[in-house]
Amino acid sequence: MLAARSVWAGLTCRSVDCSALLLQQHLKILSAGLKTYELPQDYSGVVIPEKPKLKFLNKVPNFKKAKKEMKRLRDIQGPAKGATSFTYGQYAIVAMGGGYLEWGHLEMMRLTINRQLDPSTTFATWRVSAPYKPITRKGLGQRMGGGKGAIDFYVTPVKCGRLIVEVGGRIELGEVEGVLNQVARKLPFPAKVMSKESLAAMHQEQAEKEANNQNPWTFQRIARSNMLGLRRVISPFDLHNHGRFTGKFFNPSRV
Repeated sequence: MLAARSVWAGLTCRSVDCSALLLQQHLKILSAGLKTYELPQDYSGVVIPEKPKLKFLNKVPNFKKAKKEMKRLRDIQGPAKGATSFTYGQYAIVAMGGGYLEWGHLEMMRLTINRQLDPSTTFATWRVSAPYKPITRKGLGQRMGGGKGAIDFYVTPVKCGRLIVEVGGRIELGEVEGVLNQVARKLPFPAKVMSKESLAAMHQEQAEKEANNQNPWTFQRIARSNMLGLRRVISPFDLHNHGRFTGKFFNPSRV
């Protein structure tokens, strides 16, 4: 009796396994139209300020007495020391070279961004100050001499690596990239739209280039060793920045 029960149990198990195997063989899964979507970002920690739009910047600074200044090209040369990291936003326009921002450029950025972004889900903040550096100019037809000309307008000096405008909110990069690229193309210096991740990746790539450089003859070693009397023709600016900057222009390929 026990032997008959064991034989019957074996036959039933085999029949169940066979049916499951036949079902798997004849089952056809259509996966041509299926897609795997990424999970949406979490915006629970994003806070929209009360005034999300870019504020108006004065064309002329409120000085008691306007003073003339020299050119001071060092204001736009070399790397930026301030406003090089994000504060509240996720995306920004980063200057990849030095130059002067006039009031017309600032007003163009303000109008373009405020008109095309939704204030209910997006906010934008300035990372540069209003124009404060005076630029003098003489009138047409004047003879040479007679001292420095009168103040014509004011500008904001910008160095390489400085954030110009910062944008954030419950949005993704694809929603604001077109607007920010439209603004970046009109600036008087090379600029690029970057996110927090891309900016950190750029800094990490530059650090890896310095750490993994296989060429021992770098600009820093050649200049400090004064090979072939190089110190006679290079400036202290080149010696300090290791040749990465040519005036206001940035050389990203140089280590």
